[in-house]
Amino acid sequence: MDEETRYEAVASRDARFDGAFFFAVETTGIYCRPSCPAVTPKRENVRFYPTAAAAQGSGFRACRRCRPDAVPGSAEWNVRADVVGRAMRMIGDGVVDREGVPGLAGRLGYSARQVQRQLTAELGAGPVALARAQRAHTARTLLQTTGLPVTEIAFAAGFASVRQFNDTIRQIYARTPSGLRAESGHGMSAAGGRVTAAPSLAGIPLRLAYRGAYAAREMFDLLADEAVPTVEEVIGEPGARTYRRTLRLPHGPGVVSVDESLPSPGRGARSGWLEARIHLTDLRDLTTAVQRLRRLLDLDADPYAVDERLGADPLLAPLVAARPGLRAPGTADPEEYALRVHAGPTEARRLVAAYGDPVERPCGTLTRLFPAPGALVDDPVAGPLARALAGGTVRLDTGASRDEAERALLTVPGMTARTAALIRMRGLGDPDVSPDDEPGQTAWRPWRSYAAQHLRVLRARPRQTVSSSPQL
Repeated sequence: MDEETRYEAVASRDARFDGAFFFAVETTGIYCRPSCPAVTPKRENVRFYPTAAAAQGSGFRACRRCRPDAVPGSAEWNVRADVVGRAMRMIGDGVVDREGVPGLAGRLGYSARQVQRQLTAELGAGPVALARAQRAHTARTLLQTTGLPVTEIAFAAGFASVRQFNDTIRQIYARTPSGLRAESGHGMSAAGGRVTAAPSLAGIPLRLAYRGAYAAREMFDLLADEAVPTVEEVIGEPGARTYRRTLRLPHGPGVVSVDESLPSPGRGARSGWLEARIHLTDLRDLTTAVQRLRRLLDLDADPYAVDERLGADPLLAPLVAARPGLRAPGTADPEEYALRVHAGPTEARRLVAAYGDPVERPCGTLTRLFPAPGALVDDPVAGPLARALAGGTVRLDTGASRDEAERALLTVPGMTARTAALIRMRGLGDPDVSPDDEPGQTAWRPWRSYAAQHLRVLRARPRQTVSSSPQL
């Protein structure tokens, strides 16, 4: 998009581009999302930025009306396999907060200076600024949805000091942390409920934003079909279900849950959100837990681009029309998914029962974590892949090279090309993978993973039937 096209999107308040770019108004010193409901500024006063961090680095404050930090992430980072795309996925997962820029650079295979230069040249902000913007958003979420002390929130969000936290909040939101909390409605959360005094027990309520239509029914059908007992569960009736699972996080285990949400009458394909709740052992894992849940549910996708491309294909057109916004689900833990799909559903249940770590505070039927690769190295079925994962021969983290990961997977004994493709599609979030030999695949690029989901739904057997082969 050129700047004139971006301005047209701003003038029409087009939510399709929320998160794809941001605009700032020089006369007010504020930056917004494209769909901001405020009066459209004059063209000569508008500047455009690829990221919120770039706008913040130029001295602009976040709009309090449209909350530009709460938009879905750019779908571009899911599509791109280059160093910038890989870096953005790793920053979202909290790597810079935990390991610093040297840790990020080491995972990418570049020097810290090279990473800084590439990100700044393309995104207008380096890794520290991008991570800082993410920390500020996490802090705002905790301020407005929990009753935690401000000092505790500062460190939970990843800030190195309370002073750094206070300065950042003032710069980005033009409010003190206490003032930002008061803005949420005198003790009301962003989701409309009372703030939580003890998030470790009651969980942190969140709204997970997405753009365009979202085929929630098909997503929750798949989650229910694939759920591994004691690690995952889907409760409730279709249309009002809740998906819950345990999650192994950097600072301790957690439990995440998300509610199915069907489009309201007359709502059409407008953007929306899913209600979620996150229970953590350590609040420093909030950003990581949110990003992993977003990847599982494919909430940063661009359904407009996907449906436009696939809807032009004669075979897929009726399927796209019947299920607008069908997503290509990812996974909350790539290594776990790889072990599950390689072993198969029955063996996955056995692995959990034999090796899964018990959860200190069970939640419903959720009593175990899926075993880490290191615990499975001697297992007769999962051992070969577990050893490759534990030893680093196969890398499946958010910054892994998809091509290199697939090549490494194919060296694992017993690994089939289809299973490796499934791991690439789901575990590494590649939007352009076709696990099966389907006709017309070239016309579906770069969204073959989404075409595969339409075909999966078309071929789906009754949900009561449990498949013994790897699923999509």
